[in-house]
Amino acid sequence: MNLQITESAKGQIAKLCTDHDAAYVRLSVDGGGCQGFQYVWGFADASEGDDLVIDQLVIDATSQPFLNDATIDYIDSLSGAHFKISNPQATSSCGCGTSFAV
Repeated sequence: MNLQITESAKGQIAKLCTDHDAAYVRLSVDGGGCQGFQYVWGFADASEGDDLVIDQLVIDATSQPFLNDATIDYIDSLSGAHFKISNPQATSSCGCGTSFAV
């Protein structure tokens, strides 16, 4: 799997783990949202057998194909702070960037 995580995103993930006393931030892709699939963020104390672990980010095996070739960035600007996932597999996405279609 090819997934890029910017230094800004890595820093924010590490900060979140420290602030929430968690070992990892977990990213999943679930069915739902206004476009069919949605990104779901959470915390994990341990990785599971088929998880992909990159630094302090874990992604379950079911979600991995949906995130192949994606880039995760963390944007902190005057309009707000958020993770931004640039996913070349997404054929469309919602305005808020949390759901997408393939």
